[in-house]
Amino acid sequence: MQDDRNDSNAQPEYGEPASVHVLTVDQRSRLVLAGEIDAKIAGELQNAITEAEGSRLPVEIDAHHVTFMDSSGVAFLARLASRSPHKVRVLRAPPTVRFLLEVTRIGDLLEIVDEDLAAN
Repeated sequence: MQDDRNDSNAQPEYGEPASVHVLTVDQRSRLVLAGEIDAKIAGELQNAITEAEGSRLPVEIDAHHVTFMDSSGVAFLARLASRSPHKVRVLRAPPTVRFLLEVTRIGDLLEIVDEDLAAN
């Protein structure tokens, strides 16, 4: 039996911590999500919605670094899409997020974009 406590290649038994950041990029409010998007960060997600709505700019979600999303994340996207006067754009959604958007049909309310044109 191998002891992984000192093995630098050992994987942690917990998920990536979540983060939510709101930026203004090219006259858009960009919400950058990373890590595990779940109920633990519901308050941060609500604050991000409030900040994005306050900007009155079109909203885009950079989901490239999302490693997990549960119904809290889906509800966040649905709430944002239903309250925004502009179509919310989701950039570089990983397969797990795309699957959730398709299964829940929330993807019908969003513009899903494979590339981040602002990065080019």
